Amino acid sequence: MKILVLNCGSSSIKYQLIDMASNVVLAKGVVEKIGLKGSFLKNERYDGDKVKLEGEILDHQSGIEYILGMMISNKRGVIKGLNEIDAIGHRVVHGAERFQESCYLDDLTIRGIEDCSDLAPLHNPANLKGIYAMQQLLPEVPQVGVFDTSFHQSMPDYSFMYALPYSLYKKYGIRRYGFHGTSHSYVSKRACEILSVDYKSKKIITCHLGNGASITAIKDGKSLDTSMGLTPVEGLIMGTRSGDIDAGVLTLIMEKEEIDFSSLNTLLNKHSGVLGISGISSDMREVEAAAEEGDERAALSLKMYEYRVKKYIGAYAAAMGGIDLLIFTGGIGENGCETRENICKDLEFLGIEFDRKANDGVRGKEKVISTEKSRVTVMIVPTNEEFVIASDTLEIARNHRK
Repeated sequence: MKILVLNCGSSSIKYQLIDMASNVVLAKGVVEKIGLKGSFLKNERYDGDKVKLEGEILDHQSGIEYILGMMISNKRGVIKGLNEIDAIGHRVVHGAERFQESCYLDDLTIRGIEDCSDLAPLHNPANLKGIYAMQQLLPEVPQVGVFDTSFHQSMPDYSFMYALPYSLYKKYGIRRYGFHGTSHSYVSKRACEILSVDYKSKKIITCHLGNGASITAIKDGKSLDTSMGLTPVEGLIMGTRSGDIDAGVLTLIMEKEEIDFSSLNTLLNKHSGVLGISGISSDMREVEAAAEEGDERAALSLKMYEYRVKKYIGAYAAAMGGIDLLIFTGGIGENGCETRENICKDLEFLGIEFDRKANDGVRGKEKVISTEKSRVTVMIVPTNEEFVIASDTLEIARNHRK
């Protein structure tokens, strides 16, 4: 079966067409700046052929039309007709408590995703645009929703509850949900597969470090706790998000700066984090370059970023009563050699013996970066969220057809 995986953002669509029989990504790419000037599509074929097409892409449906046209193009295509697409898997950010696992998308489940949009107003409406578009363009092809939050539904109540009036949880579902679930699930299982150890008997901490970042404690194969909360703002310092912050700071900022809730939301999501501290960029490479040249704010932002990750590792090791496996993934986790080293520094008390030589220069490869004597295995495992989405989509689409 050939599965089309879609990850729709507010002005972008990331996609992959995967042949599940051969486990080959036939084509992948991104549509950027939807509804804006300078919109374009970038596509890469399995044989390395690359192309960038610029044009007016007014909405998500026209963006997906561009993608489908590329798939069947005489010159750039990878399939002869759209009837070769057997199912479509969508990344959906928020499933609340309603969606405990991936599901077939029909009118009822789509309404359920719409109902969750209040909890993820920046994400779910964009995800839904892709679903609506495919209903129009390929109405006979089954669609599946795979939720960022579903892996974390195993968290116990004492982990996911906030210390607010309980009535707010019952009325509005205000609690910790967590995100990046497909990534945390994939890399933790993949690491245990590589090491030939039992996934369901290990204490694992997974660090998904990118422009968006989260860390998860996985005990005996289940998410015990995770750093992101009701929304993706909580937890680690990120590229442009603040992470953990005293709620009293927010009311003070609103009062002093005379801003409304919308402006505060933009401040926390778009202008904070590494960008806000450094004043340079949300791109860690640019910030590291500035720090090397002596920029004090850039250096501070890196120290704060690494310190917050280290704090969470210690907290989650305590929550699980130890740690067997520490995993780095995501753009920074997979490629940031110095970041990994600085995070692991002084964690010997947990049983971590970091191997600097094994770590140096490693980017985007599966590798153990702890010494043979280390009680805790430290690994780099590149994430593959699209594969998780495609796998779930394949299974659910097959079952639906029976």
